[in-house]
Amino acid sequence: MDQFIEQTPFFTPGHRSLATSLGGFVDREIEPRSIEERDADERTREYVTLLASAGVLRYAVATPDKPLDVRALCLIREALAYSSSLADSAFVMQGLGTYAIAQAAPDHVRDFWLGRATDGKAIAAFALTEPEAGSDVAAIQTTAQRDGDAYVINGNKRFISNAGIADFYTVFARTNTRADGRPELSAFVVSAKIPGLSIVERTALMAPHPIGEIKFAGCRVPAEDMVGAEGDGFRLAMQTMDVFRASVGAAACGMARRALDEALRYAGARKQFGKLLAEHQLVQEKLADMVTDLDAARLLVYRAAYLKDSGAERVTREASEAKLFATEAAGRIIDQAMQIHGATGLLRGSVVERLYRDVRALRIYEGTSEIQKLVIAGQLLKD
Repeated sequence: MDQFIEQTPFFTPGHRSLATSLGGFVDREIEPRSIEERDADERTREYVTLLASAGVLRYAVATPDKPLDVRALCLIREALAYSSSLADSAFVMQGLGTYAIAQAAPDHVRDFWLGRATDGKAIAAFALTEPEAGSDVAAIQTTAQRDGDAYVINGNKRFISNAGIADFYTVFARTNTRADGRPELSAFVVSAKIPGLSIVERTALMAPHPIGEIKFAGCRVPAEDMVGAEGDGFRLAMQTMDVFRASVGAAACGMARRALDEALRYAGARKQFGKLLAEHQLVQEKLADMVTDLDAARLLVYRAAYLKDSGAERVTREASEAKLFATEAAGRIIDQAMQIHGATGLLRGSVVERLYRDVRALRIYEGTSEIQKLVIAGQLLKD
């Protein structure tokens, strides 16, 4: 983790020890696999197994009796994203897909799925987004209607990470309509094997990622698999975002730190006009901007994580600031790394080329940059 973890006051000795052990694990297990872009489904399953065997998934999967260590979550995401965005996704999806379950599912449902997710025996997914409901959660059209001892779910979910390889989905659906016309959302844990659930399509993105569209057609889910009570869905979804949003910034920092390292390495070896790139002032300016952006991003990310771990009731503004700045900064840093590499950076399979494709999604998922600005301003005006 270079010197950042030693120079800042956000971390305990346990976090520093975790960062050290993570470095070795990533070098041994993740970096060699990240070089070859294989089938995203197969690689994700492989990463889940690796992360489980190393005991890493327990930092993503919450338990009802112990709050999630958000600083550890961020440290792990930064370390994994430094080498592989797919390994980072495999890690964090186990958390996103189980957080609501940990908070509100019946004990036997909670214990079954949390145990399997932590052990890497079941892959999780978080099914919120729909074809007509991305940033606008209130536009959700998927319905869940009570029928005896079950709820019947109908509708489609789109851009769902792990669609097609997940063993279970935390699904958000409309169970009623409030007096103001907004939907009353409820959450359900739905096994991938349950009749009525099907994969409509697997979606190809610019960077390899297991993602797709799910259809629910008369999907009967036992009432005991509701997470929380009717109407708790929106709150549970927002709580999940509040915890995990800063960690998106941490993943961005990992990618940005790798880009900076690659740029420093290349600039220190490549000669142009009779001297090293690193000796040209315009390249030095780029490097200065890159490291300053990175330091600022990491400070915002770990401030938000520290506040959450310290018992702050809400870190909505701080988490949104962290995600907004870190993901935007990472885009700038990786773009500058590409510029320093010149044509070499455009080569398919080079590290900076891979980073250039991988980083773009971070400014969109879990709330676009534009949505983060609305959240920040709303919190500022409320305060």
